Amino acid sequence: MDAHLPDSLPGASPARRRVLTGLSGIGGSAALAMATATSASAAPASATTSASTSATTSAPAAMVAAATTDPVLHLLRRATFGPTPALVAEVRATGTTAWLDAQLAPLTKVPDATMDAVLQRWTRLGWKTWEVRECLDGGDQWTVMNDLLESHVARALFSRRQLLETVVDFWTNHLVVPVPSSEVWDSSHLFQRDVIRAHALGKYSDMLNAAARHPSMLKVLDNADSTKKAPNENYGRELLELHTVGIGSYTEADVKMSALALTGLSVDLESGLYSYKPQRRFVGTVKVMGWSDTNLVAENGSAVATSYLNYLANHPATAKRLATKLVIRYVSDTPPATLVSKLAQVYLANGTAIAPVLRALFLSPEFAASAGQKVRTPYEDALASCRILGLTPEPVPAAGVTSDLRSFVWQLSTFGQAPMGWPAPNGYPDVAAAWNGASSTLNRWNFHLGLAGGWALKAMKRPDVTTLVPSPLPSTYAVLVDALAARLLVTLSTAQRDAICRFVDHAPGDALRAGAAAVTWRLPSIVALLLDSPNFATR
Repeated sequence: MDAHLPDSLPGASPARRRVLTGLSGIGGSAALAMATATSASAAPASATTSASTSATTSAPAAMVAAATTDPVLHLLRRATFGPTPALVAEVRATGTTAWLDAQLAPLTKVPDATMDAVLQRWTRLGWKTWEVRECLDGGDQWTVMNDLLESHVARALFSRRQLLETVVDFWTNHLVVPVPSSEVWDSSHLFQRDVIRAHALGKYSDMLNAAARHPSMLKVLDNADSTKKAPNENYGRELLELHTVGIGSYTEADVKMSALALTGLSVDLESGLYSYKPQRRFVGTVKVMGWSDTNLVAENGSAVATSYLNYLANHPATAKRLATKLVIRYVSDTPPATLVSKLAQVYLANGTAIAPVLRALFLSPEFAASAGQKVRTPYEDALASCRILGLTPEPVPAAGVTSDLRSFVWQLSTFGQAPMGWPAPNGYPDVAAAWNGASSTLNRWNFHLGLAGGWALKAMKRPDVTTLVPSPLPSTYAVLVDALAARLLVTLSTAQRDAICRFVDHAPGDALRAGAAAVTWRLPSIVALLLDSPNFATR
């Protein structure tokens, strides 16, 4: 969201483009690209700009100053998919540490009855693989995958277990199984349930082992077809490069041995379930980095694979890599080395458990000092917009009617960031520079206007935007804009506030009258402009 916005942005009126330029310009032309640039090749085509305009090495001072340092808002911007006034009040009452501790034990400490009730509409997510095949084979094979995507977005929007949902999203983007995909039409919902959600706050070693024995991962990375005579190196390589130790920690010889160590972990074609196939197992010494096994009995190959996976999960390089990714996700695009080192030690000291790492992260001085150093991705921005405007779960749609949640998933795909939609095994980029393009910016603006105007996601009920206007009516336009910004948890500079006043053709000090355009037909545009601002985009 560069201050030098393209003059040819389709769909943005000249007046709106001018005020958006004013909003983004206060605080520097690279206000939303606050960290080390991601290479253009790493970013999605729809979200890429040239490196010369999309990145800067640090947050502009004005942007940091504009971002609130309120510890409650800071925590909620990072540990949730967007704060709401009700959630802010809850955390102020309980305290940040108490709220964090409850969120780290969500199944026992955070009741979520409303979300549990909403989830009942997707009964097919409880189907076993054979049930999916029996009920949908020859029919709509995408049905359960669509249910998964809808429920994934619904949890992010409405669940009280917000930290869990952000962590689930993190791991979904780490152990990538693209959805929808013809390879996983009958098992991706079970991968999410039994691999990602089951272990999101548990031990990474358990998650890694579960992933290595899940049909979705074995199919997507081709290990299901790997044999001693024709070992497929895809999973063995990605296990090292992406899931654990990272590039620079292993050799090509290690990759070949990694593939051999994983032979036999396969999928039964008839049932679609995980199956260990000793007849495919390579027998003989296997050695990867500092791990080795004589591997003399094919029937014992699954145990050898477990030993190998546990070695990788507990490796210091894996600890550092996961700590770095978590810091990039929750703290800064340029992760402080001191915090990465500290979290890696916590990870290893706790047997790869994730909850202690997250607790140490959110209670660290580096986290406290990181306000203004993260920017919402398009996915996060859309979720935060819905949450701050108070959208509620839609009624169960009638048969044949496309749900708002399905439409929302489609809308997110136009942003270049559909949930589980990244096709490569490396996951969506999680730095601001990757999402600083004109197309991404325009899509966000249009979505904000549609939400505020009430014509986007109409089945999800929300308070009318007029309820955002204080009573009694603010005396001036400046007071109105400040009040709306406060309600939307947006911190504005005076110059930004004045730019919005000028957008509705008034000076900040002009008297505001009942029935004025700013509190009637132009109110949705003001609300949308506040959501368009770099200040709202700050995570």
